[in-house]
Amino acid sequence: MIYQGFAGVYDELMTHAPYEEWVQWIKQFIEPNTNIIDVGCGTGEISLRLAEHGHTVTGVDLSEEMLALAQQKAQAQHQSIQFLHQDMRELEGFDEVFKAAVICCDSLNYLKNENDVKKTFKNMFQLLEAGGVLLFDVHTPYKMERVFPGSTYADQDEEISYIWQSEQGDDLYSVIHELSFFVKDGDMYQRYDETHEQRTFTFDEYASFLKSAGFECIEVTADFTNESPRESAERYFISAKKSKTIV
Repeated sequence: MIYQGFAGVYDELMTHAPYEEWVQWIKQFIEPNTNIIDVGCGTGEISLRLAEHGHTVTGVDLSEEMLALAQQKAQAQHQSIQFLHQDMRELEGFDEVFKAAVICCDSLNYLKNENDVKKTFKNMFQLLEAGGVLLFDVHTPYKMERVFPGSTYADQDEEISYIWQSEQGDDLYSVIHELSFFVKDGDMYQRYDETHEQRTFTFDEYASFLKSAGFECIEVTADFTNESPRESAERYFISAKKSKTIV
């Protein structure tokens, strides 16, 4: 889960990512001026957009390099966002509760076993106020089994080029991404290599994990739409709520 040299070129590789679509999806579930914790915030693209819409945002990520870039962006845009270096499985030290927690851009798929996902959901439950909402997206089993394995993605421009190859992982619904990218440094190109492993679960399994953490009102749509997932859906968008009733 720790990005190394990858952090410096991540934004270039994600130029076409539909960040605003993520934000529009999130806005369906939250009120104006909501305090939000953005877990797995990366370089802060979604945190910044949520802040621009008037929300109070705390960003959390495991990569210090990613967070450093996120902080630079926030300062350049005069946004007051607190960025914290923490593992989503071991969140601690928060003095406030949040109205919403988001885990976007398939960040949750970097958790490779059921226990880690359950621990993360329990952390999210503890961080939310009564009636708060958890929102996250993950790759579907279909994408892990039918789309990623054997795929090669590549792009090239004057400053950065990359080759991204994916293969089936050892666990059910898992993949291994092998990335090689080349960054121009003067008259030379520096090569960086990364291996990223991801795993997903069925929606029914995610729903079970959420219920065991205490969540209710669990719903799913797919692929940036408000429609239920079809068999060929590639990304689940899942929402769950913490009960307003104190037991």
